[in-house]
Amino acid sequence: MFLERISARTELQSGSVRREAPGFWASGHRPTLFAAFLYFDAAFMVWVLLGPLAPSISADLGLNAAEKGLMVATPTLAGAALRILMGLLVDRLGPKMTGAIGQVIVIAGLFFAWMAGVHSFAGTLLLGGLLGFAGASFAVALPLASRWYPPEHQGKAMGLAGMGNSGTVLASLFAPLLAKALGWNAVLGLACIPLTIVLAVYLALAKDSPTTPAPQKLASYAEPLRDRDAWWLMLFYLVTFGGFSGLGSSLSIYFVDNFGLTPVQAGYAGAACVFSGSLVRPFGGALADRIGGLKTLTMVYIVAAAALVAISTGPTSLAFALGLFIVAMLALGTGNGAVFQLVPQRFGKEIGVMTGLVGCAGGVGGFLLASSLGFARQWFGSEQAGFLIFATLALVALAALTAVKGRWRATWTASLEGVRI
Repeated sequence: MFLERISARTELQSGSVRREAPGFWASGHRPTLFAAFLYFDAAFMVWVLLGPLAPSISADLGLNAAEKGLMVATPTLAGAALRILMGLLVDRLGPKMTGAIGQVIVIAGLFFAWMAGVHSFAGTLLLGGLLGFAGASFAVALPLASRWYPPEHQGKAMGLAGMGNSGTVLASLFAPLLAKALGWNAVLGLACIPLTIVLAVYLALAKDSPTTPAPQKLASYAEPLRDRDAWWLMLFYLVTFGGFSGLGSSLSIYFVDNFGLTPVQAGYAGAACVFSGSLVRPFGGALADRIGGLKTLTMVYIVAAAALVAISTGPTSLAFALGLFIVAMLALGTGNGAVFQLVPQRFGKEIGVMTGLVGCAGGVGGFLLASSLGFARQWFGSEQAGFLIFATLALVALAALTAVKGRWRATWTASLEGVRI
């Protein structure tokens, strides 16, 4: 019996004993994982803040449908561009310091907007640009957590850290309520309070991994862009995260304009959709660890495209529309976790800059969806064309995935023992 117990735990190979790999929770740094999630959660809460506030802001400033779409899309585009900058800083300064700098900029921007007030469409765009630093937190939180975990646990680590996109739920739930009670401008100032608390916790708990690679020459950061796999991963995330963030920013406007809900009711409906997509992100990472990111993404794109096509038909039932949005967000949220199971397997040494590049693509996708919905409403009287365009993008990603999966499985797995692709 004693020998059986020993053999169940170890195996003798070439005169040496190989121990079982530690489980997920024992293999990394839990305080840092929690800090990454908390920082990401608070940052995403304010990144999409203009979306839940859009009905109130547009009524106060007299914005048309196209201006509303651009207003909620601007933080997404700014976040996309700034993720590249933040990804570079992560590799130069480390993720902890980079995250602190970004958080201070966001707090200062919101505080100034609250004190001075936002009185024009141009002012909303300027505020949206500053909120882009909150969206760029993506390029900080994921490498902060990822560098602590081995390849076989990357999906779970990136999924749990990335579940911080649930902060968009907080914005949808509380921003309309606070705006109704105190005015939407007051919400900008109130948001500084949780951001400051989270910053203090983040500084106390987060720790850069000892395996952080040494800073490289600036020119070397462009190296991943010479690899076609980087561009494929960017396309895959453009659809999954772009769909998630674009819908998250636009749902309040959609439910107010199409079903006559109040901003508070629209916030609740949007929160249900966003919560669904946020909740399944770690599930998507864990599923990708188990069956492979490629299989997971194949299912994701099929379901997301079908749901978006159904939404583009303009359902007249609120319950049916809400159900379709939840299905779409469940698929896209799962896809977010699956893409970032693949990224560190292929670009482990460049995870900082690759997180920035792939995250940038996701932000561009969110801008395309949110702005196209606004322009479609302005030009055609409904958002149907915008949903149909994004469904087509999901099918394009599916075709690309089908084209590369054979080569990826043949080449990646050669250097990744026990990891599913």
